[in-house]
Amino acid sequence: MNDVERKVELDSIRTQVLSCTLCGLSKTRDNAVPGEGNYSAEIIFIGEGPGANEDEKGIPFCGASGKFLDEMLASIKLDRDKVFITNTVKCRPPGNRDPEEDEKVACRPYLERQIELIAPKVIVCLGRHAAASLLPGQPGISAIHGKALKRPNGIVYLPLYHPAAALHNGSLRATLINDFAKIPTILKKISETVKTTKIINETKQERLI
Repeated sequence: MNDVERKVELDSIRTQVLSCTLCGLSKTRDNAVPGEGNYSAEIIFIGEGPGANEDEKGIPFCGASGKFLDEMLASIKLDRDKVFITNTVKCRPPGNRDPEEDEKVACRPYLERQIELIAPKVIVCLGRHAAASLLPGQPGISAIHGKALKRPNGIVYLPLYHPAAALHNGSLRATLINDFAKIPTILKKISETVKTTKIINETKQERLI
């Protein structure tokens, strides 16, 4: 799939999300929040669900948590134009409550299709809900934060504390910043592995000639 076809598909998902009525959150939202960013991003950041600011503006991570996320992106020389940001559910749960299972199930096909089309090298799970949804069977976020996990789909998953948790609990702030700083190293290792695999495959082909 070329870049034009990918954009058409992802824009179609965006349109579907904006008019989605698959769960009860469609009745209480002001705006659905499909996600935004680079459609060819190496990294996708996935949070829990939109908050009040996101619901008002239709933009993911645009409140205090988003400002903190932007600061951390800048610390590793990235910005929103280079990554893709979305959530496990695309509409705000009332009162910022935890998303319910049927709501996550309703949104899951949108998220899976976004991941499939963007084909990132790394997915950063922001918070316990994103980690639990995308890394089933793993321990809680306190046990796996900052640990890169490669899944059968070939993507490396990095579970981190949610920026909001770090804002509410100052003791988590340094932990999140330190874990976030691992992202460039993870990307470098992935690139080196891909390069090594390519060289090995090319050598094998040469031997067959």
